[in-house]
Amino acid sequence: MLIGLYGRVLHDHHINFLQLLIDSLIQKDFDFKIHQLYFPKIKDKVKFGKEPELFDNDSAKELDYLFTLGGDGTLLDSIRIVKNKPVKVLGINMGRLGFLANVNKSDLQNALSSLEKEEYVLDERTLLELQTNNPVFDSVPFALNEFTIYKKDTSSMITVHAYLDGEFLNTYWADGVIVATPTGSTGYSLSCGGPVIYPNSNNFVITPIAPHNLNVRPFVVGDNVHLSFEVQGRTEEFQCTLDSRNAVFGAGQRLVIKKADFKLQLIKMPGNSFLETLRDKLHWGLDSRKYQ
Repeated sequence: MLIGLYGRVLHDHHINFLQLLIDSLIQKDFDFKIHQLYFPKIKDKVKFGKEPELFDNDSAKELDYLFTLGGDGTLLDSIRIVKNKPVKVLGINMGRLGFLANVNKSDLQNALSSLEKEEYVLDERTLLELQTNNPVFDSVPFALNEFTIYKKDTSSMITVHAYLDGEFLNTYWADGVIVATPTGSTGYSLSCGGPVIYPNSNNFVITPIAPHNLNVRPFVVGDNVHLSFEVQGRTEEFQCTLDSRNAVFGAGQRLVIKKADFKLQLIKMPGNSFLETLRDKLHWGLDSRKYQ
């Protein structure tokens, strides 16, 4: 069993926890490597006993597991590492909200024991794939949460023409449009009024951002469709995102969103459930009057 460790930053108040993780992996005789971009950020702050081996995005195919150390943003960023490799991802929450990175610091030892005994569930999550006539995101045109089109360098709204399997769907006069997976339905889309979608529902949701025509509402479609978009506005350039990555594209470029041909394999520990996470993170089921 080979584990990869990946993070984006290491805050001072997380140093002791990272040291505990390293010590626990060594104590359990787990083989592990550290991402080459993460290692310089931690090498002077934690002790390894001996110089650890490193891996990069190409050699990640050797890994059995990837531990992401941070919040949901760190886990989303790991898409660039995992892509379509058969690597199982465990999100260890060192951030705040943690819908995806749902192993808290207090759960670390139980999580490692479950991993050692292979007592876990694989939670396969759908990804989006962006197709364009001119590549925008190079070799990683995938997103776990959402694809977003939005305006650039102007306060004026943009016009987004949307098509579903080639048939005209709607024209959005708005600041932008989001296409979210069920995983991403609890992110940006939710903050713009979109619905929460159960993870294995096989749907996408199209959510407008600050629409001018207020009768336009979020629209749920099956994930077996192709969604295409054409954008117009007062400028010749617009922005699009795949999760936290952004790029610029030109007017007249056609953007097509489809379901990726592979899924991300998230590790879910025993007793962890999506509904429990919703209740915990969104405070569902609590009487807010008790806290006024």
